[in-house]
Amino acid sequence: MDSLDLLRAFSEVAGSGSFSRAASQLKLSRGTVSKYIATLESRFGVRLLNRTSHAVSLTDAGVLLLERSKPMLELVEETQAELQNRALTPRGRLRISAPHGIDQTQLPALINTFLGHYPEVSIDMVLTNRIVDLAEDGIDIALRFAPTANENLIVRKLLAMDLSVCAAPMYWAAHGMPVHPSELAGHNALVSTHLNPQPKWRFEVGGAPLDVPVSGRLNATEAAPLIQAALLGAGVLYLPTAMLAPYIESGRLVPVLSDFVRSDMWLSAVYLQRRHSTAVQRAFLSFLEGRIKALKNARGA
Repeated sequence: MDSLDLLRAFSEVAGSGSFSRAASQLKLSRGTVSKYIATLESRFGVRLLNRTSHAVSLTDAGVLLLERSKPMLELVEETQAELQNRALTPRGRLRISAPHGIDQTQLPALINTFLGHYPEVSIDMVLTNRIVDLAEDGIDIALRFAPTANENLIVRKLLAMDLSVCAAPMYWAAHGMPVHPSELAGHNALVSTHLNPQPKWRFEVGGAPLDVPVSGRLNATEAAPLIQAALLGAGVLYLPTAMLAPYIESGRLVPVLSDFVRSDMWLSAVYLQRRHSTAVQRAFLSFLEGRIKALKNARGA
C-alpha cells in the first residue's frame, strides 16, 4: 500500500460514514480498510475518526486531513484519467531526433501529413548528427541513417538506404572517374569529420567490406553545404541517394561505383524499450511504416 491508497480509504470512510460501505466501494475487505485507517492515524500520531457501534465521524484532525487531501486526490484521479486517455488517443508532444540532411528527404512532408491527421499532437524536431542518449536527452524516437546497431534499444528498420558516390561533370572531367573504390583515396572528398577526424568510406567488394581512407579540403557538420560544393565541382560526395536524387536526375551530379556501395545502411527508428508506450509514439511509427511501405510499393521495391 502507498499513501494514496491510505488517503483514498480515509476519504471513502469519511464520505460514507461507514467502514463497510467504504470497503464495498473500494473492493477491499473491511479489515483492510480498518488497517489503512489505523496506519494513517499511527503515521500522523492523531485520531482521525470517532468510532461507535452505529456510526463513524471525523475528529478535528480528520476534518483537516479530509479538507487538505480531497483536492489532491481529485487531481490524481484527473491526471490518471488523462494519462489513460493519452495511452489510447494520440495527443501530446513527441520529441524526435534526426540527422542533418533529413530535410532533403520526404520526411518533413510526411511529418506535416501526420500532424494533419492528429490535431492534438505536436512534434519537436532535434537535428543533430551525434548519437543522442534517448533517456538523457528526452528523445522519444531517434531517426538514424546508419547500419543496424546492436544496442540496448528497439531498432525498427524503416527503409534500406541506397548510397551514391557523386561529383559534378566538371569534376570528373578534370580528375577522372574512378573504377574502383580504392581510387577515391586520391580524390578530394567532401566529408563530415566532426565525428571522425580520420574519415573512411565503406564499400563492399566481392561481398566483403572495404574501408577507404579519404581526405578533402572541405568538411561540414551538415550535408547541404557539401552538396552545394559538389555542384560547383569542388569534390566527391558519398551520401544517401535520397538527398542527391534531384541533382542526379538533372545531370548536375554524376554517380559512379554503384556496384560497390555498401548495402547495410538503413533509415531506422530507434526508441527505448518501454512496457507502456504512448499512443502518439505508436501512431507515428505506424504512420511512417505505412507511408514508407506504400512508397516502396510504388517504386516496385
